[in-house]
Amino acid sequence: MLRMPTEELNVTALLEAWNAGDERAFEKLVPLVYEEMRRSAHRYMARERAGHTLQTTALINEVYLRLTTYHGVRWQNRQHFLGVCANLMRRVLTDFARSRRFLKRGGNVEHIPLNVEELAGLEPATGLISLDDALRALESVDERKSRVVELRFFGGLSVQETADALQVSPETVMRDWKFAKSWLLREMSTR
Repeated sequence: MLRMPTEELNVTALLEAWNAGDERAFEKLVPLVYEEMRRSAHRYMARERAGHTLQTTALINEVYLRLTTYHGVRWQNRQHFLGVCANLMRRVLTDFARSRRFLKRGGNVEHIPLNVEELAGLEPATGLISLDDALRALESVDERKSRVVELRFFGGLSVQETADALQVSPETVMRDWKFAKSWLLREMSTR
């Protein structure tokens, strides 16, 4: 019989309690996942431009604030929780980038098509918005492939952790990952 580590069991138990409406369970959950959240947020922020006004701690705090409004989510386990957090981090940074671009451009955002060679030189905020738009388009075509990118790229989950979170094989994750990367590059190059 495969045994789960004690901390994993604690996180799962707290998520189940939170599912049942115990708000204090969320308060107990935060310290158990904080370091993973911090590492994930740090990876996100490392991709942002130098001098970004949003800091790692502020990103984590915004994710926690948004999590408190999540009612009716059937939390499965630590990977599911961290996957949702990765999605929220992406949304926070994308919303932030969109608002900055909106303000910077006086509210008139001009659509400029990009080619693949230009993608590497994009300002991080523009690249994040373009990636978010492409991920939303991928999600409408194949939700699982979009989730694979979200969990691997934004969440920092390994292939196995992603497979566990999505309840598929690691081979499926790798196929989805390969397809999604190609699809996203093509999609981003046409925007």
